Amino acid sequence: MNRKKQHWIYASLGVAVVVLFFVGLVHGAVRIPLGDVIRILLGSYDGKEAWRHIVLESRLPQTVTALLAGGSLAVSGLMLQTLFKNPLAGPSILGISDGANLGVAIAMIYLGAASYLTTIIAALIGAAVVLLIILGFSRKVSSNVMLLIIGIMVGYLASSVISILNYHASADKVHQYVMWGMGDFSGVSLAKLPWMAGFSLAGLLGSLLLIKPLNALLLGESYAANLGIHVRRARVAILVCTGVLTAVVTAFCGPISFIGLAVPHIARLLLGSANHKHLLPVTLLTGSCIAQLCSILTVTPGSNTVLPLSAITPILGAPVIIYVIVNRKNLHYFN
Repeated sequence: MNRKKQHWIYASLGVAVVVLFFVGLVHGAVRIPLGDVIRILLGSYDGKEAWRHIVLESRLPQTVTALLAGGSLAVSGLMLQTLFKNPLAGPSILGISDGANLGVAIAMIYLGAASYLTTIIAALIGAAVVLLIILGFSRKVSSNVMLLIIGIMVGYLASSVISILNYHASADKVHQYVMWGMGDFSGVSLAKLPWMAGFSLAGLLGSLLLIKPLNALLLGESYAANLGIHVRRARVAILVCTGVLTAVVTAFCGPISFIGLAVPHIARLLLGSANHKHLLPVTLLTGSCIAQLCSILTVTPGSNTVLPLSAITPILGAPVIIYVIVNRKNLHYFN
């Protein structure tokens, strides 16, 4: 791939991220002119206090959250697809998302907790427990395929426990959990945003440090070992990074489908390459763009109607997955 095309892709995605960022600040039930939005961000606005509150306390955190969550899930999906050499691997495949869901279900349904902070802590604990289980099995299981199957089984077990909790819970608690399970970028306030940003950026930085092992693993574990890569250590590092990124996004935003599964394929199609030196940054930017677009599409202009995020992401992600399945023989990235 020539450098001119690379620069064009980076520039296009960079512009798209900025444009979608400002569209997210302007777009909503209340239309706020772009000039006023910019003045509010710069601190030179002296107009309606309600507009200032909407931009700074609602739309800005939501847009930044979408940007971080999309990039985090997309990078997680890319690393897992490379690790397992499976184009249909995603952040939820190892049961980490299900672990976060179980933590929230226990907090909301069994313990009756309703505070936002409790929900986040419960999700992080649930995801951490599942991640520790997967890491424990990774020391005993040498096959990535077997580890993948174990992750799926752990996810099924977590889902079964959630179903039992829902069956014995009252209707209002079940409704509360179902609403959380639809996913939402707007639940992170400006005060809580630094916490999410800190964890997400730490996980993304760790993933950038894994570019060399990821490229080596794509060619096979034996090849990676011959290059001096400690395969088991690299696998643990990848699982930890994906676990942190998935757990943080699920804890703060709820379960979000298809972004981690579909976006890496979009990035590969854009680049025509599986070199993670460029693939990982492009996946990160593409995930941020897709998540911001989904966030914008959840809001119906001129009304207070907000669509569930889980109703939007499959519309954009499912066609990509269908394309990958139909054209799998023509995709050489996992061969």
